[in-house]
Amino acid sequence: MNARLRNVLTTIAIVVVVILLVGATYQGVATALDRRNFPRPGGLVSVGDHQLHIYCTGASQSDRPTVVLEAPEGSMSSEWAWVQAALTERGRVCSYDRSGLGWSEAGDQPYDPGRVPDELHTLLHNASVPGPYVLVGQSLGAAFARLYAARYAQELSAAVLIDMPDASGRPDDVSLVAMSPWLARAGVLRASGLFADRADGLPEKDAGALRSFMNRPDHLTRASRELSRWDDAVRLAADARVPRGVEVVTLSFAPERITDRDHARRIVAAIHDLK
Repeated sequence: MNARLRNVLTTIAIVVVVILLVGATYQGVATALDRRNFPRPGGLVSVGDHQLHIYCTGASQSDRPTVVLEAPEGSMSSEWAWVQAALTERGRVCSYDRSGLGWSEAGDQPYDPGRVPDELHTLLHNASVPGPYVLVGQSLGAAFARLYAARYAQELSAAVLIDMPDASGRPDDVSLVAMSPWLARAGVLRASGLFADRADGLPEKDAGALRSFMNRPDHLTRASRELSRWDDAVRLAADARVPRGVEVVTLSFAPERITDRDHARRIVAAIHDLK
């Protein structure tokens, strides 16, 4: 290698290292500010070796079941902001973050989609959330809701499954999400706003929280694992048998998101119409 080429390569390497260091510093400072600006709205409750975040609003009603909200793939409780606010006016409603997502801790065990309903069951019990429940899930969250309904039917009065997924509906951005923790660490995601549209339509505070976590390596690491096991989660849900005593309502909004206020109203109306 001649001296000129070596100097060029050395210069390029230095520039790349400087860019990565600047990006990492930018990411670290921005994440620290996000933690201050977007504190968790709910509490942390133990489910064994880690704690999950759960946020409950509204007063329990003896004649109304508690509504529990299960977020879509790779997302968190903030995505339900419009729905939770509207449901709060008529009773108790709880949203939560699955293990490793949002404000929840990840735990020590490898990710297993089959464990999601069991952790939710433990969370609701340990948080003293009264049943029966109406469990509402969107996309991959609907698959988890169906699994819960099959395993813990005695605790449910109904399940609302929005955009129930199948194997052919696997998201197109799986590879990008797999790379996203590294892009986040280098500050690339935050600078580009690549996943920022996920929060479009939400109230400002909730949109800010969701955008913040969509730029966090810890959140994105678990999100990528959820997507990598999409087929397994869908297969488990397809094989689950929900007893007849549980009312099941299916809705479809795809490709629109539940962050849209008009769609949130339709979801709320469907829940209010349950028997």
